[in-house]
Amino acid sequence: MSTANFTVADYLLWRLKQFGLDKVFQVPGDYVQEFMTALDNFPGIDAVGDVTELGAGYAAEGYARYRGIGAVSVQYGVGTFSVLNAIAGAYVERNPVVVISASPSASNRVDIEETGVLFHHSTGDYSADKKIFENVTVASEILADATAAPSIIDRALQLAMSEKRPIYLEAWQNVWGAPCNKPDNDLVIELPASEPPAMAALLEKTISRLEKAEKPLVLLGIEVARLGIQAQVESLLCHLNVPYTTSTLAKSVLSETQGVGKELFIGTYAGEASWPETFDFVKERDCILALGMIFTDDYLTMLDKQGTNLIRVNMGEARVGKCERISGINLAQFIGDLVEYIKQTPRQQHTQCTIPKNSYLNTPIHDSDKITYDNFFVTYQQQLVRSQHVQDLNLILGESSSLYMAARLTGIEKNRFVSDAAWGSLGHETGCSLGTGLANPRRSAVIAGDGGFMMMCQTLSTISHNKLNTVVFVMSNQVYAIEQSFVDICAFTPSGEFAPFDKLHHWNYEALAKAYLVEYLNVENVEDLNQAFSTINANQDKSYLIKVNLNKKDLAPAIKDLAEAITGTQVENCPCSSEKGNNDDRTMQ
Repeated sequence: MSTANFTVADYLLWRLKQFGLDKVFQVPGDYVQEFMTALDNFPGIDAVGDVTELGAGYAAEGYARYRGIGAVSVQYGVGTFSVLNAIAGAYVERNPVVVISASPSASNRVDIEETGVLFHHSTGDYSADKKIFENVTVASEILADATAAPSIIDRALQLAMSEKRPIYLEAWQNVWGAPCNKPDNDLVIELPASEPPAMAALLEKTISRLEKAEKPLVLLGIEVARLGIQAQVESLLCHLNVPYTTSTLAKSVLSETQGVGKELFIGTYAGEASWPETFDFVKERDCILALGMIFTDDYLTMLDKQGTNLIRVNMGEARVGKCERISGINLAQFIGDLVEYIKQTPRQQHTQCTIPKNSYLNTPIHDSDKITYDNFFVTYQQQLVRSQHVQDLNLILGESSSLYMAARLTGIEKNRFVSDAAWGSLGHETGCSLGTGLANPRRSAVIAGDGGFMMMCQTLSTISHNKLNTVVFVMSNQVYAIEQSFVDICAFTPSGEFAPFDKLHHWNYEALAKAYLVEYLNVENVEDLNQAFSTINANQDKSYLIKVNLNKKDLAPAIKDLAEAITGTQVENCPCSSEKGNNDDRTMQ
């Protein structure tokens, strides 16, 4: 590409390519046409068109989970506002995504000033998009001048990569295609160094608590993956020789199948939704070192009852106990310094404890059993043990009953579990799988609730168009089960009634699969499910929509445990909860 033809759009693409990005997800628009044209002509980065802006945003976010950065290009106003939800999730879960847009040109703005005309897709406040994205990005910028654009782009990208969060770049329509100079060097990303007094104080307090503890535990969060410091964490665990767990969001941050990751892993901790053995184990710990952890309200029990025993170390800050905060902390540096101290200092040996076992492996099921949440995941666990194809899958989960059930699986290889567990957006998983499928050579398998799938089913069209081999399991019970469990868990008893707003429409999934040009399978019982795995394993190049027929009264055990703890209502105490009857009202299609 000659310097004479080099534009502001090329400058951004050049920088993105430097960071390893080779796909930009997009929905077209006239304002952003100059950027899209540059993208079409730029070597090494491909445009991936999606059918919805939200889906494109989810895909960019999923892509970023494996490539370290993602990008989505959308139309001003109608596109940016639609993609906002995906970017908010990326912000909460520390995932750098670049949102690229464009707004009325310099000449348009003269017309606006002189005539008061309202240009299409605008609210009348021509900085509205920028203002909105300021809430969910670390940089929200309008590029109004080609000369200044490169420095603004560089500064925004440095923030995105150092803080692992999204940025918003909106150019006036004439600016993306305006000429500018080509970058003359690579953009250096430096993470803020720790402040020595702060680091010294934190290390002292951490070491003191660890040395006094009789039952220590390490809790790993998603920032460990975002920073790519798994090797340092494994070294720490080896030298500490204490058990560890992960949040649901950070599940598979270390391999659960080999090395220290397997030997010391007690199962994923998701509050009361954890395996009871894991939950009981964690609640007995007298010192919990939480590294890179995002604490959502799933972890309120721990924060309330064990807050004084917590040492929380994150990107930029730490918290010791419930009250003491320490700023100016580099998480990677803290782990490295702690390892060095432990290596040089004799330590007491903690009494070896029994690591909780995965109960899925001990649950008996039969081929003729109708599918339930429980035996679906028992079967998945069995497939994990015996099938290399299943072990190789990237498992994609969104906000659903299945997310909490899947968190109970063990034997997941490093970085194979992807979820939206902190932001919790219905529909995320299917859209996300487009990005994971294009960012990573391994096959993506989605397990979605039918409520979430209905929000983002159009992604199957883009998956098919791009010839991906994605597998989408839809857990079809025709209700928002996770919502209902927190509204009124008694609805799941034989005489209970679901709230009208939690009942879903009837869909013909087989016809939908045909429309989107993907293969279709129907699962009624355990034998069907095992056969479905055999089919997809034998057809590695095909994409599948698999309908898993559930009784709407089937309450996922993990959700039952969590909902009962949160609401204070036990299913066994619901009116008429002991009534018997045939409630298998699943719909055959």
